[in-house]
Parts: sequence; structure tokens; C-alpha cells
Amino acid sequence: MQPTRILFDFFGTLVDYSSSRTAQGYPKTYATVRNWGVEVGYERMLAEWSATCLELDRICEAGHREYSMLEAAAHFLPKILGRRSTAAQGAEFVDAYLDEWNAGVTYPEGIGRFVRALAERYQLAVVTNTHWASLVPHHLVAMGLSDAFALVVTSVELGRRKPHPQIYATALAALGARPDETVFVGDTFEPDFLGPEAAGIRAYLIDPRAQAPIPADRRLTSVFDLSQKL
Repeated sequence: MQPTRILFDFFGTLVDYSSSRTAQGYPKTYATVRNWGVEVGYERMLAEWSATCLELDRICEAGHREYSMLEAAAHFLPKILGRRSTAAQGAEFVDAYLDEWNAGVTYPEGIGRFVRALAERYQLAVVTNTHWASLVPHHLVAMGLSDAFALVVTSVELGRRKPHPQIYATALAALGARPDETVFVGDTFEPDFLGPEAAGIRAYLIDPRAQAPIPADRRLTSVFDLSQKL
């Protein structure tokens, strides 16, 4: 059956980004923490933040539960404050951190034209893992593509991350779509290939180095290859 819907992962699929939580510079985030009167070194701040996120990833992995940036901040800030943090401090930290993290998100040349062309033939949706619900809508607006997508499903709003079956089922139900008329496109093997396939959705994986054990006809060198596969 020819597909009528396409579900896209977002980060690493429709936009480029760094998966590192600490590789970019975070002077604004550091200044925010120091403005609270905290005597903490920059490298220690980043190390504690990375360790906190890795710990939450490990805790959530078994059930594919998702955590929010505010939840991560509530775990992280007491480690450098030496006391319990306030909700206002958590929000201020998240705002500063995401502002700097977002600077590393870039849009591939031609992605707008590519998405617009697909939207003329298919109903499009984003189904993505993220710790902050407004990130994807923010970028879609900046890309001029918010109206090209019928739906954005985020793991943090659902409370479950890919490859939990609930996230694919939620997207299909919201679109009124069947698995056999839907395809999924992403860049990470388990959440973007094994998860959709287990849900009955044909998946295509961006895997330019041919590292994942998938059929050759499901492998993409970039998202732009998709048009040749459908």
C-alpha cells in the first residue's frame, strides 16, 4: 500500500544538532548560576549536569519514561547549590541552558523546499524524543514550516519516549491513520527503526555509514533520499 502519512523524528533528521549536552559553550548558563552566589567552577558545573542527565537516562531507560528539563534541573541544582533549589531557579537555569543549546541547532540547506514538496502529497507529523515541549514548535516556526505538519508528538508531553509503543500509537490515533499507510523516518536505530517496525509502521533510517542491521532499501544517506524511496 502506498503511504499517505509520514512521521518524522526531528533532531538529527529534519535539523542538525550536537547530541552532547556540554560540548557547546554555556557562558550565559554559568553566569546565571554564579549570579545566585554559587562558587562553582565552569567545568564542574558541566560535569555535574552531564552526570545528572546520564543518571536520569539510566533510571528512565527500562520503562522508556521521559523526564523534563525542569525535572533534570531539580536533580542537578542542589548538587552545586548545596541546598534545595527553587522553582524560579529551575526555570531560569532551563531558559539559559536551552537558549545556548539551541544555538547549535542548524537547518539543512533545502529542507524547507523538501518538506513543502512532501506536504503536497502526504500528511506529515513529527514524533520526537525531547525534554522540552516547545523546542520543536519553536524550530518549525523559525523554519517557516509549522503549517506543513499536522501534528507534533513529543515524548515529554506523553511521558514516554521512543521506542515505547505508546508514542507511535498516539500519533496514529491523532492522525486517524493505520500503520500500513504510514512510514517513519529517523536517524536512531532503536527508537526510529525498531520501534516503528514493531508498531507495524514501515521505517526508513538515516544511516550513511551503513552501521545498522537494516535492509538496504530502508537505508538513507540523508533525509533527502526519502523521495526516492516512496
